[in-house]
Amino acid sequence: MDYMDLYRKWAESPLVDEDTRAELASIAGDENEIYDRFYRNLAFGTGGIRDLIGAGTNRINRYTVRKATLGFARYLKDRFGNEAATRGVVIAHDNRRMSREFCMETAGVLAAEGITAYIFDALRPTPELSFAVREMKAVGGVMITASHNPPEYNGYKVYDEHGCQLVPHLSDILIDIISEIEDPLSIKSLTPAEAGDLIVTLPVEMDEKYYNAVMGIVLRKDVNAADVTVVYSPQHGTGNVPVREVLSRLGYNLVAVEEQCTPDPNFSATKNPNPETKEAYELVLEYAKRANADIAITTDPDCDRLGVAVLHNGKYELLTGNQSGAILLEYIFSTRKEQDTLPADAVMCNTIVTSTLGDRVSEKYGVRVEKTLTGFKFIGDKIHTYETVGGGSYVFGYEESYGCLIADFARDKDGVQASLMLCEAAAYYKAQGKTLVDVLNDLYAEHGYFLDAQTNVVHKGASGVSKIAALLEGLRKDPPRAIGTITVTVVEDYLSETMRRAGFPGSNVLRYLLSDGSFVAVRPSGTEPKCKYYYCVVGATREEAAEKHAALRAVFEK
Repeated sequence: MDYMDLYRKWAESPLVDEDTRAELASIAGDENEIYDRFYRNLAFGTGGIRDLIGAGTNRINRYTVRKATLGFARYLKDRFGNEAATRGVVIAHDNRRMSREFCMETAGVLAAEGITAYIFDALRPTPELSFAVREMKAVGGVMITASHNPPEYNGYKVYDEHGCQLVPHLSDILIDIISEIEDPLSIKSLTPAEAGDLIVTLPVEMDEKYYNAVMGIVLRKDVNAADVTVVYSPQHGTGNVPVREVLSRLGYNLVAVEEQCTPDPNFSATKNPNPETKEAYELVLEYAKRANADIAITTDPDCDRLGVAVLHNGKYELLTGNQSGAILLEYIFSTRKEQDTLPADAVMCNTIVTSTLGDRVSEKYGVRVEKTLTGFKFIGDKIHTYETVGGGSYVFGYEESYGCLIADFARDKDGVQASLMLCEAAAYYKAQGKTLVDVLNDLYAEHGYFLDAQTNVVHKGASGVSKIAALLEGLRKDPPRAIGTITVTVVEDYLSETMRRAGFPGSNVLRYLLSDGSFVAVRPSGTEPKCKYYYCVVGATREEAAEKHAALRAVFEK
């Protein structure tokens, strides 16, 4: 069936709701728009769905959500048999347009398949969804979120019974099942009245259990929390209640960015809800300056990632995810070493594109470092392996993209945990007359200056796809042997048999390790026409690192 036939089927079907029918009628004369919405089925990838909201097979809407959920229900029945129905699935959602509706559609399809759906009464953060899956001993979870994407997007993430996003060997099975479902319009979704006790609203006790678990990560109960002024913004998202609740209960002097605390699907009071961008901090820093705050923190809309600005020498300095991660490692490991609670077989997990400054900090404290591919699901999967098979005791995991997990009662990045631990670190070091930037500078003095950067080179259209493929192939066939006087010592090709034997799933990524401790990683984006370059450059000084970075970019991005 071609795209126009599909369009007509949707536009004329009595199974389509009035709002969708009206939206389709509004594009009746726009063939390009019809093509874009119906030329393919919405791709369900290894991370689930993240796409534009709208009518059509190539948009996220109630019907494509039903299709994904029916596939997930069949996957769970195949995997767990009758247990799928009795143990059920936990569903949570963020503040975005249609998030509550997609949550209820997910619950309705699961109920129609005889699987109990556990929902929250309103928006909740991603880490609490992961926690609740584990607490309920459910067979899986679904999080409706598009993280920090623009307001016109939404998404659908799938979790396993351990509260971890599906790793590739499982998500590949689910993708195949979903692809076999031909007609999303005919999928049955029950209303709460029809579902009866198959749709259950979780009690507020689940929130309390999560808050108590987060507060349980406190390392130093004697820090003077009231001496630290913290400005916080949830960027209109799910962190508003849990982060404020936890920090307030523990006595931190908390100032909320009120304009950004409402769960606004249009993100009207922020230029960008992504903590990786400077625009996310504009209003946050206005508040921080008025309050003379020690730190200003912000979580992304689904509250799995944390960004921070630190008052240092009279001005606010933004920290990257690599920098805040290294500071947390120094604080946690030094404290646990002092308290004699650091396991002898302690393991820190991070990804192949995360700065190696954290590796140096871990090694200083005798903590083994394990690398994974990008995507926190791989770290969550490592935690499960340590828990069931052995081989180490997990003590921390983080990514360069501002996400970390301290205690493993969740199995995804946890912005609530990160907020608390960073505030505790700020309080501890403030009592010593230090800021978090001072701690970072101490790490640089000890281990060398680490300049971490990422650049994206866009190659549009079909020719762009070919260009990216040729670029990676060229690097494979003729890798750089040296950059100036710095030798390339190891080339890691994550499609190679060597890396598969090392335990990495196949992935189109190249990483170049240099003799001075620097590295460069190259990978094409899975969702956009971009080639991504990650640089971790080590120098004796900031200036030396900047010179090396310029030389590396000239070689790799030419």
